[in-house]
Amino acid sequence: MGYSLSRLTLESDHFDHGNAAVHGVCNGQTPNKPLHNLEHEVAQLTKLRSAPNERLTQIGPRRRDLPVSTVRMLAGREGNYSGRGGRFSSADRCHVLSRYLPVNGPWFVDRRSSRAYVSQFSADGSLFIAGFQVYASMSPIVHMVDVGSSEVESRANITEIHEGLDFSSGDDGGYSFGIFSIKFSTDGHELVAGSSDDSICVYDLEANKLSLRIPAHSSDVNTVCFADESGHLIYSGSDDTLCKVWDRRCFNTTRKPAGVLTGHLEGIAFIDSKGDGRYFISNGKDQTIKLWDIRKMSSSPARAPGLRSSEWDYRWMDYPPQAKDMKHPSDQSVATYRGHSVLRTLIRCYFSPAYSTGQKYIYTGSHNCCVYIYDLVTGAQVATLKYHKAPVRDCSWHPYYPMLVSSSWDGTVAKWEFPGSGEAPASLYY
Repeated sequence: MGYSLSRLTLESDHFDHGNAAVHGVCNGQTPNKPLHNLEHEVAQLTKLRSAPNERLTQIGPRRRDLPVSTVRMLAGREGNYSGRGGRFSSADRCHVLSRYLPVNGPWFVDRRSSRAYVSQFSADGSLFIAGFQVYASMSPIVHMVDVGSSEVESRANITEIHEGLDFSSGDDGGYSFGIFSIKFSTDGHELVAGSSDDSICVYDLEANKLSLRIPAHSSDVNTVCFADESGHLIYSGSDDTLCKVWDRRCFNTTRKPAGVLTGHLEGIAFIDSKGDGRYFISNGKDQTIKLWDIRKMSSSPARAPGLRSSEWDYRWMDYPPQAKDMKHPSDQSVATYRGHSVLRTLIRCYFSPAYSTGQKYIYTGSHNCCVYIYDLVTGAQVATLKYHKAPVRDCSWHPYYPMLVSSSWDGTVAKWEFPGSGEAPASLYY
């Protein structure tokens, strides 16, 4: 699939609120059934990153079932209750910011005549890039485009000459496969890609050549990513329903994955790493997001004959109602999240930002035109953002501000925020 890149200044004109709706626990919606089997360690790690200092919770009376109020937090900071010299810790900050979900709006950003497939903030949040469908192709060539900076307007488009990176490794068979997923390493020196020939490829940008090719799965590799900033571990997900973990340090010796994680009943659409080399989430065509701990992985997949239907195809069929409550008998996932839908396209899901939320939430696009936000620990559906008229393929939460941008097959890009003043937010670069 080909894309055009769009980058311009976000408009501050407010949408007509009559055409938008926000639903969640905050306005009375009943949350999903709470998770009862979420491991203590995951809950504890999340709490450590998003809970206030214990001394701040002791300021005055409060209800135990409610979070410490922002006013109480500020009073405690001024009184130096936490003993940090009147400063918030990172967990204090996350506790305050994570309460203000980016659910107000939406505000108009852009509209194109073609489908929006991908959209992401840059790591520092200064740029937002969206890719739209402009032509069809199945090719192992990845194009690098200079999008400029916040001071210089980019004119990148499909008519420009791009730098092509060939992932075919000079195969005699020609361009016999396409790339479904691609991710940069944290240091920007490598790319990892998943392909339609069931393989994972790693491209060395400094050497300008393919450095590793792994026959990884028995079907299309829809999604890949590096596990952490070290670049040693790679996660992959495939239409064969399996998530796999690859350790590059020993692959040349073993020629096998470090482990396999079983639990999805249908193909894997997308994977996002928590960044700690331990936990990741996956969006599945079985209409679920699953949370994984790689310490639970096994050396081989646990098969479940008869669970998958060879007649069902997510590209044009609805998910069978009788399959929605089915569970893999050897499910190795830590938790499962339901409510959104994964149909027609490889819809993406993510952990919320570490800086502002302590990764307390996970969020995803959906075939039913919405964005869903779930509480990582309880599984509650805390917000549903409704505006688009077609599937929301991708969405991105700003790394530092309570802002989320959604992009849809209706060609529209919209922005959701939690501005304290109720006014339209200031412009950003897009």
